[in-house]
Amino acid sequence: MLHSYSFKNFLSFKKTAEVSFLLTNHASDNNLSIASQTGQRLTKAIAVIGPNGSGKTNLLKPLAFLGWFVSSSFQSDPKAKIPVEPHFFGDGGASEFQVEFDADGKLWRYELVITADRILSESLHVKTSRLFSYVFVREWMGEGQGYHIKQQNFGFNPREAEKVRENASLISTAAQYQVPLASRFAALSFSTNVNYAGRQRFNENDVLMAARYFDDNKAASAQMSGLLRSWDLGLSEVRVKMLDLPNEKGEVQKIPFPFGVHRDGAREAELLLFQESSGTQSAFVLLARLLPVLVSGGLAVIDEFEADLHPHMLVPILDLFFSPETNPHNAQIIFTCHSVEILNLLHKSQVMLVQKDESCDSEAWRLDSVQGVRNDDNLYAKYMGGAYGAIPNV
Repeated sequence: MLHSYSFKNFLSFKKTAEVSFLLTNHASDNNLSIASQTGQRLTKAIAVIGPNGSGKTNLLKPLAFLGWFVSSSFQSDPKAKIPVEPHFFGDGGASEFQVEFDADGKLWRYELVITADRILSESLHVKTSRLFSYVFVREWMGEGQGYHIKQQNFGFNPREAEKVRENASLISTAAQYQVPLASRFAALSFSTNVNYAGRQRFNENDVLMAARYFDDNKAASAQMSGLLRSWDLGLSEVRVKMLDLPNEKGEVQKIPFPFGVHRDGAREAELLLFQESSGTQSAFVLLARLLPVLVSGGLAVIDEFEADLHPHMLVPILDLFFSPETNPHNAQIIFTCHSVEILNLLHKSQVMLVQKDESCDSEAWRLDSVQGVRNDDNLYAKYMGGAYGAIPNV
């Protein structure tokens, strides 16, 4: 489970920004929160709110970047630049990241200092008693000297570790050599619609990928159909059918296509899902991103959570995370949202506010850090009245 992450000199954030899932003792002990494996209480959800262009998506991008970097950077082109960009008024320099999470009953900290050209330092630490001890530390010593690497119970062959490319994570590379701890962390459950360019707006390929997931996972498919039916989208279910279609070489391939099923008494009609509303297609794709995380535990990072959806659908979707029945492994979600009515659904500790100052520097803060905010405040009314900041100036 994710405890916190912070970053500096990355995209529109010049100064250090931190997002914490940790709750204080004042937060209610209810289905909105979970007890971590290491004893801390964490929130299951964080909503990110602020004006257009304030940096909301950029607050999510460190997670999307680190998720890719730790799991897949080994597969990148050896000569490729690392997709990291410092603040445009930050005079260049390195970007810095830190993330704390628990796994296997232990608290871990991963740190990274990086430029587009190379990793300057990368390290993994585990908490032992009160302090963190390093598992590995990798530091750039300069041209002609390469990296200094030290390990403690990581298990990566030192000779192979010295060969790790300047644009690849030590964890991602060690996972290719079946180093158990590296394989464990490279495979942590993570789902997002964010990449370096921003939100990935759903398209035909996303619908087909979702169809393939549901065709391979019958239990998830049944849950998806039940949810779409309960959300009053006019569907009785969604069926996935394998259709024979030729590829570019003229070879016939079986492609999964989703069909919306409509019923009127005993009568039934099927409509290709591409002919359904954009909201129905968006909900179908969103569930294909969320259900795997809910099934196994993990983290969902979603930009523009309510895109193409009716705002009233936010409640049943978030309830999937808050209910122990649909979220048995304590999955978490962080998302941006333009529907500020979300403030009526969440605790003040579950809201991050983002705004950009006059120097084009984004800043973010958790709502419960604002002095004077009470648990029984009407958060929506006070936010709309400008009491907390991070509101559009129009």
